[in-house]
Amino acid sequence: MPIQESVIIEDGAKVADNVHIEPYTIIRKNVEINSNTFIGSHCDLGLGNNQKLIIGSNSTIRSHTAIYGGSNYECNLETGHQVTLREGIKAGRNLRVGTLGDLQGDLEIGDFVRLHSNVHIAKHTSIGNFVWMFPYSQTTNDPHPPSSIRLKIRINDFACIATK
Repeated sequence: MPIQESVIIEDGAKVADNVHIEPYTIIRKNVEINSNTFIGSHCDLGLGNNQKLIIGSNSTIRSHTAIYGGSNYECNLETGHQVTLREGIKAGRNLRVGTLGDLQGDLEIGDFVRLHSNVHIAKHTSIGNFVWMFPYSQTTNDPHPPSSIRLKIRINDFACIATK
């Protein structure tokens, strides 16, 4: 059975063919899920607002992931467990966000980006193509916390970021 009985799919949600959804997941009315996608248990897709959320084909969203409305993920999105993806994300093909990843929204992400486990991306970050960020890497956008200043961060194509 591709969609379990305990799954809640609100009226207005669009779920394509060959989508597998595991128990206790909520698919809200503003969500469009494209074909050949797997969604693990206890996920909440489209929460936080009524803006459209598009999940591209051939995606894998693992358990306990929360994805807010108002974003567009092209094909082959892959998340680890307990990932949070906030509103306003425009992501290219083959984005991979590892377990406990936290993307704070209003982001532009290129193709073939790999964000390993426990990576935090601050609002207004722009990430190029073929970028790799290793565990516990993060961006920050407040140069003098706590202030109301929010800088825009740019990570160029082919960058590799690690922590020591």
